[in-house]
Amino acid sequence: MQAQISSPARGRRGMNRGALGRAIRYLARYRTQALLPYIFLVIAVLSQLAVPKLLGRIIDAVTGGVIAQNVAPKLDVIPEQFLPLLYQQLGYTPEELQTLYTNAEQMLITAGVAIVVFAAVRGIFSFLQTYWAERNSQGIAFDMRNDLYAKISKLSFSYHDRNQTGQLMIRATDDVEKVRLFIGQGLLQAVGALVLLVGTLIILISTNPQLTLVVLPILPLSLVIFLAFGALSQPLFVRVQQRISALNTVLQENLAGIKVVKAFTREQSEEQKFGVAADALMRQQITVSRVLSFLFPLVFLIANVGQALVLYFGGRQIINNTLTLGQYQEFSLYLIFIFIPLAQLGFIISQMSQASASATRIFEILDTTSDVTDMPGASALPEVQGRVTFENVTFRYYAGGDPVLSEVSFTAEPGQTIALLGATGSGKTTIINLIPRFYDPSEGRVLIDQHDLREVTLESLRASIGIVLQETTLFTGTIRDNIAFGRPDASQEEIETAAKAAAAHDFILSFPQGYDTPVGERGATLSGGQKQRIAIARALLLDPHILILDDSTSAVDLETEYHIQQALDRLMKGRTSFVIAQRISTVMHADQILVLDKGRVAARGQHAELMESSEIYAEIYTSQLVSDVELDEEVA
Repeated sequence: MQAQISSPARGRRGMNRGALGRAIRYLARYRTQALLPYIFLVIAVLSQLAVPKLLGRIIDAVTGGVIAQNVAPKLDVIPEQFLPLLYQQLGYTPEELQTLYTNAEQMLITAGVAIVVFAAVRGIFSFLQTYWAERNSQGIAFDMRNDLYAKISKLSFSYHDRNQTGQLMIRATDDVEKVRLFIGQGLLQAVGALVLLVGTLIILISTNPQLTLVVLPILPLSLVIFLAFGALSQPLFVRVQQRISALNTVLQENLAGIKVVKAFTREQSEEQKFGVAADALMRQQITVSRVLSFLFPLVFLIANVGQALVLYFGGRQIINNTLTLGQYQEFSLYLIFIFIPLAQLGFIISQMSQASASATRIFEILDTTSDVTDMPGASALPEVQGRVTFENVTFRYYAGGDPVLSEVSFTAEPGQTIALLGATGSGKTTIINLIPRFYDPSEGRVLIDQHDLREVTLESLRASIGIVLQETTLFTGTIRDNIAFGRPDASQEEIETAAKAAAAHDFILSFPQGYDTPVGERGATLSGGQKQRIAIARALLLDPHILILDDSTSAVDLETEYHIQQALDRLMKGRTSFVIAQRISTVMHADQILVLDKGRVAARGQHAELMESSEIYAEIYTSQLVSDVELDEEVA
């Protein structure tokens, strides 16, 4: 199964390079709301950019104030011809020196208050940007999970045959969460890093272009390193998600089949299987961690090289009196604002690689074309009489595989009961799966009242068919909820009538909560026979024109089967019914019995005819099921 799900991914990898972009376009569903975090982000970044300049001014005010306090009182004793040289050495005009002397403290207070104001503004808008980004990302995750569930529920049975449940579950949970985290955090950080980087470079170039040119060559070097990391890491994250899917599949299968595992004392071997999957995941995550562990020290090394260059060339400017201490500190802080985005870029690319891998896996499902869909112009199936026709039907589960059915032809007239008998693998279940279009024939046609099933809508077709499958599935909730699954608006009287017809009413009332009794996960609190009778009631509540019973009495004792069969005989009257059963006692009064052998109709007719004309049927009757008939007669 793993190969089947991963090989299409490899084949479509080039096609899905824009998967993350498609995920981001989910933001368009929220219009103005989607822009709010980015508007708040710009305001927060601009507030952040104002702080280093204010700090530089504070430092210059402090150093200038100290100089003014020491020099201003002595100006009267310094010869006038030396004053221009003094002002040149100090770097201040007489007016600036006087302002520093009289207003240094006020300038310090003003700048400090401004820093607090800008910090408060940044804090408020940072909160708003985070809140709205998180809200938008949660909305996207909600939409994406709904889209995935809707798609998965509409995909044909053949898709679910090829793909494991655990693989699909991980895409709707972990993969969606990784995409959500990038859109809610990584994408916002990326935009914030870009705005901060561009804004900082504009400020640095406009204030000190010579010093800016010293650190500018570091930026393209950093960018090349990060792009190389992104290209290297994305396939690694794809493999991480595949390992998580494999682990989840083992876990899901073992939890679903825990009774079988315990019954066959396979706990230890299943633990080993889980350990192998967990080990593969751990080794892949260690590989990713090794790459990340190399990247971030490299980022800090580049940042330290930049700081060393600024320290050297900035120090020379200070010595040459072309740069004040406050301006140097201001430049140093802005330089940090350059390397903060570079450091964030490592996290962003890591998160983006994970999100891109997950988005690709999500859209692999959303882009999957179902084998069974409504054809263009399909019409609703009108109220049916119940004639079902198979015309030379051949069916293969996989293209090129051996046929499961070969040139099967028969007609079920309205109101007839058609019984299907045969060994395991003879094609009985395949026939009933073709009637509600769980699959489409590989060759030939299936018709209801002369309507080709491929020309009518699936919804109208399946609304006309009641089904009780061999594998009984109940859902968490009450017994009432499960009986009314196909008709949630059914009245209590209708529910009870269906339950009585399925011989379920009496045992339901034996529970303290009656119809409000919880059935537990997959009907765990009920016996096999009880679950099947509830499933029969669920189908009968639909009052279908066509009834399909896939070995629906296999899990009940013969006495219960007798009472169910009596109810079914009354309810099948006037309906076209298809019955699969291992016991001839349940089908010997059918209007038409089809005996299947290796995908072909080996014999057809009624019980008496087949006893004389079909060796296979006679053998089944005499060697396997005659005792059931005798017990059935005793019960009667």
